[in-house]
Amino acid sequence: MYEKLVSYAVKQLELSREDITPESTFESLGIDSLDVVEMIMDLESELGVELEMENQQITNFQQLADFIESKLN
Repeated sequence: MYEKLVSYAVKQLELSREDITPESTFESLGIDSLDVVEMIMDLESELGVELEMENQQITNFQQLADFIESKLN
């Protein structure tokens, strides 16, 4: 899932793959909350799963990958 998120960020958000690490925060990469919401919506559509994130404190790619994987299991 982590690699899927990185690929998304490279393609859709025009980020450099070299700049993204599992611990990279969205803020440090210039990803705002709207970008995160759009990414989540695209992933929900692609994966066919609803990702309720209201009470989640997700700030980096690894946390998001882990959260999505927990919803898929």
